[in-house]
Amino acid sequence: MFGRLFGAKTPILDSLPEVRGKYIENAKLAKHTWFGVGGPAEVLFLPEDADDLRTFLVRKPEEIPVTIIGGGSNLLIRDGGIPGVVIKLDAPAFKKVSFNGTEVTAGAGLRNIDLKKELIAHGTGGLEFVCSVPGRIGGLLRSNAGCFGNTVADVFVKAHIMNGWGNVYETTAEDFNFSYRSSMFPDDWIVLDVTLNGHMAAPEEIKKTMDEQMAYRKKTQPVNQKTAGSTFKNPEGLQAWKLIKESGCAGLKVGGAEVSDKHCNFLINRGKATAEDIEELGEMIIEKVKEKTAITLEWEVRRMGVKK
Repeated sequence: MFGRLFGAKTPILDSLPEVRGKYIENAKLAKHTWFGVGGPAEVLFLPEDADDLRTFLVRKPEEIPVTIIGGGSNLLIRDGGIPGVVIKLDAPAFKKVSFNGTEVTAGAGLRNIDLKKELIAHGTGGLEFVCSVPGRIGGLLRSNAGCFGNTVADVFVKAHIMNGWGNVYETTAEDFNFSYRSSMFPDDWIVLDVTLNGHMAAPEEIKKTMDEQMAYRKKTQPVNQKTAGSTFKNPEGLQAWKLIKESGCAGLKVGGAEVSDKHCNFLINRGKATAEDIEELGEMIIEKVKEKTAITLEWEVRRMGVKK
């Protein structure tokens, strides 16, 4: 299917370098996203470690495009899938955690929620909010993720990244120029690990804060449904959910996609939605809000891939 996009006569797998990790042709990406929709990757690459990733980047043909995905919690992959190679850091080498005083360094492939027990065990507070952000550690930087009045920029120390040429750099906050739900993040950067700084706290207090935050999410958000979290960024000084509700979008549906009845800024896949349903619903909301308020909402969910 994708080979025709590149004028190729043979699958691109034939031209990829030998690696220690795993290549999966025509890999179903829907199972790698929280929405549970989207077409396949021409090839999915699961590197064994950073050296394996570097080998791939240095030796792959230059014309083959590369796309990085994380936990898929803030991602909408279109129904036509993603041409080229999709990389996901899912091996144990990318999930290590270490502490240095109040600083914690976590591998990019670690699920944010899996940092919970580590923080409690080491008595490191101030980072509880990170555990309630859906997704994985590597995805925190691109969107300057945050909740409960905190953002990654507030606690960020440094990160190790690998660029498209396989070179590794240590970066600081100045390299990202963090702003509300965004950063100046080059497309060819791959986060390897992130170091965050918290403060000393009693384990029971850390756990209490985490439990309270999770309880709040369960009460106010559709946490057990197929959704990608907040769909649109909050315009400065305003709340996206309120604009959506006041514009008559509550309960709006397109195919198997609909606006959550629990939180208007969450779109839900009721089970049979396509990526096109979800994207069309989002664009419909943007148009209705613009007609009602003259404000243009901006997608917070990252969209990628080609339409079917």
